Amino acid sequence: MSVSVLSITRPLGGISGILQGASLLGLALLLLKAAQLYLRRQWLLKAVQEFPSPPSHWLFGHKLELQNGQELQELQKRAEKYPCASPRWLWGSKVSLIVYDPDYMKVILGRSDPKSDASYRFMAPWIGYGLLLLNGQAWFQHRRMLTPAFHYDILKPYVGLMADSVRVMLDKWEELLSQNSPLEIFGHISSMTLDTIMKCAFSYQGNHQADRYSQSYLQAIRDLNNLVFSRIRNAFYQKDIIYRLTPEGRWNHRACQLAHQHTDRVIKLRKAQLQEEGELEKVRSKRHLDFLDILLFAQRENGNSLSDKDLHAEVDTFMFEGHDTTASGISWILYALATHPEHQQRCREEIQSLLGDGASITWDHLDQMPYTTMCIKEALRLYPPVPGVGRELSKPITFPDGRSLPKGFLVLLSFYALHHNPKVWPNPEVFDPSRFAPDSSRHSHAFLPFSGGSRNCIGKQLAMNEMKVAVALTLLRFELAPDPLKVPVPTPRIVLMSKNGIHLHLRKLL
Repeated sequence: MSVSVLSITRPLGGISGILQGASLLGLALLLLKAAQLYLRRQWLLKAVQEFPSPPSHWLFGHKLELQNGQELQELQKRAEKYPCASPRWLWGSKVSLIVYDPDYMKVILGRSDPKSDASYRFMAPWIGYGLLLLNGQAWFQHRRMLTPAFHYDILKPYVGLMADSVRVMLDKWEELLSQNSPLEIFGHISSMTLDTIMKCAFSYQGNHQADRYSQSYLQAIRDLNNLVFSRIRNAFYQKDIIYRLTPEGRWNHRACQLAHQHTDRVIKLRKAQLQEEGELEKVRSKRHLDFLDILLFAQRENGNSLSDKDLHAEVDTFMFEGHDTTASGISWILYALATHPEHQQRCREEIQSLLGDGASITWDHLDQMPYTTMCIKEALRLYPPVPGVGRELSKPITFPDGRSLPKGFLVLLSFYALHHNPKVWPNPEVFDPSRFAPDSSRHSHAFLPFSGGSRNCIGKQLAMNEMKVAVALTLLRFELAPDPLKVPVPTPRIVLMSKNGIHLHLRKLL
């Protein structure tokens, strides 16, 4: 009997010992991690000691600023109270320096620091490593390859394609006017800008503003805008293995699949077109190729320099950036003009004298609407389509006032806070197009709707052209007024969105 008891207790004793060992090992690893986090926090505290900021919690950082729906207002308060820049803690071991001073912007954008991998990597499953996420020599090679796609000879004929897409949208708005209710414009404008970029950059034919594939893609982009932004700010979602198991992680995966289905169709269709007899030679004989054809020809002629993965990343990147930022810009410009009828009317008179009934708008017209351009720029100042970008310092930096940061520190260039900084723009909340009058002067880095430096937006001229075309044709057709019951609430995502949409009353002009 005693033998059988001993034979049972020995294994139990062995299991108990293993569990005790595992517990001690787990405790040791936990203490090691705690020590690493403590040392990391001490290093970060020392790095930002020259930069004052609002009080923060040792664990939750400045979370309250981000959760009360007043994030942009809090940024403005920082710009007023803390000169040039201030640290913002997401949690106890993650902080970035928010920059909103033009001299600081100039120093950072004049360097070649990489995008911050700590946050931008969350976009990689969606858009891959194209121009937005690449760094170093690979970025330089892709930028040099794609720059010819934005040559003015390429952009000139796009004006007619843009106008066609805008008119389709405006015709739809006329149909909806009979409902006698305010119109949420951001969704319609997103469909229009996607239709435009498909025609201009991807050689796509026809109208796709009601196409179910396009609508599915747009919904996926809206979801990803929110999901990526939410993940960046959630300490528990930083590890991929954990995030994939969460409902948000699975939602993100489905949205990426939908986005990729759309861009895959575009690539396959264009490849098939180039296989048709004579089409390849016809495209090759062009003096300048459009965006997608540059990629396909680069792959055809030197597959080693541009893999399928690279090709899809650039298409995913530009399909998103080429329509979403422009849609944000146009929507907020129309809202700004709706809330300032005197400026809206002055723009309309300028456009009427230039275009008449708007039956034809060309490249040459775009430089002949100075007041409308001033209003567009002032709206972009108040509502920058990309609220900010991040950088990770590749080497120490010293700012003009003598303050410095070490290598490896994260900086957030807040274009929104820069554009609302009263030290840079007096009375920043006032819509004043005269700030952009031809004889006005300002700091070279005071106005950055398309970022700045070597990594500025490659498609900024394309975007400005599209904004001018959309504003001109809209003002010729409609009088715009805001909906007092649904005032839009700007909210920062990858692009500047409105929490409750952008609703306008439209009145058809006779």
